[in-house]
Amino acid sequence: MTTGTELQLAVPTGSIESYIQTVKTIPVLSAEEEKELAVRYHRDNDLEAARQLIVSHLRFVVHIARGYTGYGLAQADLIQEGNIGLMKAVKRFDPSVGVRLISFAVHWIRAEMHEFILRNWRIVKVATTKAQRKLFFNLRNSKKRLGWFNREEVNTVADELGVKPETVVEMESRMSGHDVTFDASDNDDDESQYYAPAHYLQDNSMEPSMLLEHQSSENHMLEQLSGALESLDERSQDILRSRWLSDDKQTLHDLAGKYGVSAERIRQLEKNAMNKLKSQINLP
Repeated sequence: MTTGTELQLAVPTGSIESYIQTVKTIPVLSAEEEKELAVRYHRDNDLEAARQLIVSHLRFVVHIARGYTGYGLAQADLIQEGNIGLMKAVKRFDPSVGVRLISFAVHWIRAEMHEFILRNWRIVKVATTKAQRKLFFNLRNSKKRLGWFNREEVNTVADELGVKPETVVEMESRMSGHDVTFDASDNDDDESQYYAPAHYLQDNSMEPSMLLEHQSSENHMLEQLSGALESLDERSQDILRSRWLSDDKQTLHDLAGKYGVSAERIRQLEKNAMNKLKSQINLP
């Protein structure tokens, strides 16, 4: 059987508008055509069949990407990330399960878009854990008005998402923040330049008293380290110096050959010596 999309497999290029119009003209596969292509790909590793599956589903990626236009990111970038998710879905799709590809692929498409949004929505990441990412997207969908939530709305969202109210408040605070350039641009007026962080944040790294304090602390630490090293036996001193303080650092096997013991024994001696050092110079 020949699918109806074989003559329209050139991936559209150009502006985002022309891309969207082109993918809309690519026919949608029937269930039979889709299953045949999926079987050809997974049974015979037919890359042409995989390409037909991907191209025929590009319109769905565009549709999903439109749901994320409120994040201030380029639609072309969202579509590109969604296409990557579609490719991953095609690779993992099992035609024997009996579901349509798009039902399976929507998870992979959204996952790639979510990852892209979290990487680029702010310079400083607002969500790093899996739970925070889930809260980030659900919180935006739960907002019913502009501005900050009141206490009742915070509690309602917390109940709906199964988290503490404090967690909702913290995430809302992160989402409401804005990136600020450190230096004012040349086009800013005098008042704007005054509020740039570079204008009012102090750099104390070269302040004389701070330099003196840092140097004194460093000298004290070196004295402690030197005294702690001298309290060790000669072999332990040699192991630590050879492993950590020498420019030409030696491996465990090098020292094992030198002392006629196993590399594991050298590792044990090194660990014991390090523990003694930490106890004497009050390291954590």
